[in-house]
Amino acid sequence: MSAPATVRQSTTTSSIFGVVALGITALLVALPWWGSANTQRKLVELMTLLALAQMWNLLAGFGGVVSVGQQAFVGLGAYAMIFFVNVHKHDLFWSVPISALVATLFAIPIGLIAFRLRGSYFAIGTWVIAEVCSKFMITRKQLGGGNSISLQVKEYSKETRADLVYWLALVAGVGSVLVVYLVLRSKLGLRMQAIRDNEDGARGLGVNVYRTRFLVWLIAAFWTGFAGAVYYIQKQTILPTGTGGAFSVVLWTAPIIFIVVIGGIGTIEGPIIGTVAYYFLKDWLKEYVEWYQIGAGIVAIVIALLLQRGIWGSVKHYLGIGDLFPVRRRVER
Repeated sequence: MSAPATVRQSTTTSSIFGVVALGITALLVALPWWGSANTQRKLVELMTLLALAQMWNLLAGFGGVVSVGQQAFVGLGAYAMIFFVNVHKHDLFWSVPISALVATLFAIPIGLIAFRLRGSYFAIGTWVIAEVCSKFMITRKQLGGGNSISLQVKEYSKETRADLVYWLALVAGVGSVLVVYLVLRSKLGLRMQAIRDNEDGARGLGVNVYRTRFLVWLIAAFWTGFAGAVYYIQKQTILPTGTGGAFSVVLWTAPIIFIVVIGGIGTIEGPIIGTVAYYFLKDWLKEYVEWYQIGAGIVAIVIALLLQRGIWGSVKHYLGIGDLFPVRRRVER
């Protein structure tokens, strides 16, 4: 008799990486006790970018939903946090998950409109809707209108606030990786990838394409709103429009797409590598904006021409290593 078949997802490589990842996470959690304030500030921005990149990759790389309007949820999460703290005097840090829920509620009517479009029309439509959201925020006088507005917080000291912001950013960044991993290992993840690979085939097997994509849309909106609220706690001021605005496609969605593409779209590891590469390039050339933009463009062109699988996909292909976050099921006997 043949041995009974066993379905496995983990590998030796992923098991070793899991132990290493837990150790790194523990060090990051303890950073306020051994690291510098400057390192904390940098990691807040890096973790924010990681969360946004993972959520965009969940939509586009795994769900086949290419949105160019994710900045809408960054802005909605940030302005909801300002509304709860400045106007209603709620606790600063409890306002973050509540603000993410507000962004998710806005995502329902936005999705009902956007999901009536397909392909490139969907991408352009989400961008237009994000612009509408920014114009709506300009009309809110109690939130500064079209001017910048500062966060008004008195109940925390500067040091306590910096530590709490850092830990929230860690939840956003590390949590986004964990959320994507768990989603992809679930039945929802199987349906997503089936739709991405063959939408008509998935529909023929009984997968509700609309419901699956809409649920993923809401998950991404929540985590994007969460990350946006955390980022603007550290910034302490917020502006709706302009290149530095909360609803800016240049500040948010464009870099996110760049991060995912160079790292490796459709993988969990790719956005992690892409975020680190993008952040170090940006930090290295922060005093030379023009050179930073030129450098980012050159990197994108090189990756597109020579490493079409992205950095992680190419590393896997040429070195023959397995996934660090395996989501595919294997039958072993």
